[in-house]
Amino acid sequence: MLRASLLDTSAMTSEQEPVRDLATIVVPQVGRLIETGDPWQPHRLVDADGTTVEAVSAWFAELLAAGRSVATLRSYGMDLLRWLRFLSALGIPWYRATRSEARDFSRWLQVAGKPSRPHWRHLDKPAAPV
Repeated sequence: MLRASLLDTSAMTSEQEPVRDLATIVVPQVGRLIETGDPWQPHRLVDADGTTVEAVSAWFAELLAAGRSVATLRSYGMDLLRWLRFLSALGIPWYRATRSEARDFSRWLQVAGKPSRPHWRHLDKPAAPV
């Protein structure tokens, strides 16, 4: 199967790195990016337990100080949320992630299908096909 061969990481890993079948990874919908309404902290990334990811908050503060827009913070926050969810699927805390996880995340983004989910306003209706 072409998809499985694209997702197999065994040819790229060494003995110390885990071999992951990226096609079978189920990424949980944990954590979220919260819009706060606070101009000094417009977005807050929280983990699966609802705890603020302080390293991200500090980085967002740096971005604001450098003149980045709130929209940029939101965009980066959504990307980081996807990264944290991927790591959660692997059972790895963000502060323990290595280049191996970054590589697998990048490959997973490139070839994994996007799941169809109902829009949050229409949870009672079936999801639209992607």
